[in-house]
Amino acid sequence: MAALGGLAVSGGGLAACANKAQAQQMQGQLLGPSFKAGHLLRKGITVEPTEVEEQEVVIVGGGASGLAAARWLKKHSAKKILLLELESETGGNAAAGKNGHTAYPWGAHYLPLPNNSFTELLEFLQETNVITGFDGEGLPNYNEYYLCFDPEERLYIHNYWQEGLVPHWGVPEADQQQIARFQQLMEELKQAQGKDGKFAFDIPLGHSSADVQYRDLDKLTMLEWLQQQELTSEYLHWYVDYCCRDDFGSSIAHTSAWAGIHYFAARKARAANSESHRVLTWPEGNNWLVQRLRESCADSIRTNAMVYRVGEQEGKVVIDYMDLRTQQYKRLLAKQCVMATPQFVNQRLLSALPALLDSRNLRKFNYAPWLVANLTLKDVPRSKGFGLSWDNVIYGSKSLGYVYANHQQVALFPEKKTITFYHALADEAPAAARGKAYGSSYDTWKEFVLQELEKAHPSLREQVEQLDVWVWGHGMIRPTPGFIWGQDREMANMPYADKVYFAHTDLSGISVFEEAFYQGVTAARQLLSSKLA
Repeated sequence: MAALGGLAVSGGGLAACANKAQAQQMQGQLLGPSFKAGHLLRKGITVEPTEVEEQEVVIVGGGASGLAAARWLKKHSAKKILLLELESETGGNAAAGKNGHTAYPWGAHYLPLPNNSFTELLEFLQETNVITGFDGEGLPNYNEYYLCFDPEERLYIHNYWQEGLVPHWGVPEADQQQIARFQQLMEELKQAQGKDGKFAFDIPLGHSSADVQYRDLDKLTMLEWLQQQELTSEYLHWYVDYCCRDDFGSSIAHTSAWAGIHYFAARKARAANSESHRVLTWPEGNNWLVQRLRESCADSIRTNAMVYRVGEQEGKVVIDYMDLRTQQYKRLLAKQCVMATPQFVNQRLLSALPALLDSRNLRKFNYAPWLVANLTLKDVPRSKGFGLSWDNVIYGSKSLGYVYANHQQVALFPEKKTITFYHALADEAPAAARGKAYGSSYDTWKEFVLQELEKAHPSLREQVEQLDVWVWGHGMIRPTPGFIWGQDREMANMPYADKVYFAHTDLSGISVFEEAFYQGVTAARQLLSSKLA
């Protein structure tokens, strides 16, 4: 696998023996979503349940989109809802874990300050005390406890930790000029508006302008756009590539230019007590947010419920699922249903609705595999330059560095420190990378993680007590050229017969919390405005 290409697989001497001995002392395991359930779905289940139950609205999937839809329906209607989740806990790729010293993320770990026009999300953040109020201009005051503490970011470059992630330490003047020109272009595009009066790039993505001069950027790769602008600096290319891997799980050579520019130009937040570029974060990452969504509908959730077929019978939606705790097969008859599941899952679940599947090309949705590792350390080794920050990135690496999970804790000197390492497998075709990711052992992944981190911390092994690895086979949707504003994504968003609605970040083409929340709210609104509501 390209991701493992730099791994040392041979060597001799005392150093190699010492490395092996240190690695053997580490505790750890390989984790991930329910592989067994996924295998059953791929294999296919044909059981006809005999236990039947009627429901008004069923939501399939308990990620951020499904939970946001459930919250909206609870808040704005009297409908009785039931949410089914495959895993033992809701949350999707905002999963989290904890050790004796801190909580930590297994996936999404921050929320940028939302655009002020995204009132539905601002309302939710006010409900949860993330926003504590508004000033005289109507600008939100954010809870200081949830704004990322300083220092926020650093980059290891030329054997030195610089502050911030945009390369500047030891960067030649000509490259710095290109970086400055790129940043100026992004500022101009941030304010650009189409002929319809809408911002060219906005969040939610659906609020963006339909002007073709901007949407046509979706036909290019981000690399092609940079070349058209005569932006050729290797430092700039690395930085933009890092950003695309971070948000999309794909390289600049495979990311839509519209999506790549959207990363830099879509966020326009204004706050009463914060600069617009800051982010909201928690030790457990975005699991904190999905827990707040869960609280709004906790009495309507069934976990360990593996839905394996969604069909239609006598005017009702049929949802067949297996209770993974009891191994019993059950059937729900619902007036309406929200499919808050990714499209690669819907290809299997909706096979009993051929007319629905024939109207959309779900195979055009492709997903990046991800690796996340959490390391419990005696301490983070010190290096030259800027001190330990929340986000710590290594220049030149195709991995995404690590987040310091203890960063938001009030304690200044925690007994142990936990860091969360991220890596998108973006350098092979997704299916091939996924197969090799699942086929790699814990020891292979452990060695890969250690060698990546040793680029900045050569003595790291001496500090590691626990190293756990999580593989996401379908970590996030990839916005390849032509996908964001293509017909396939548009058609997949369409409801079916006033009965089945769809909500997932892959329907936006960009896998971020704002889009997941927006998709859930949109599906709930469509359901409430339907003829059957």
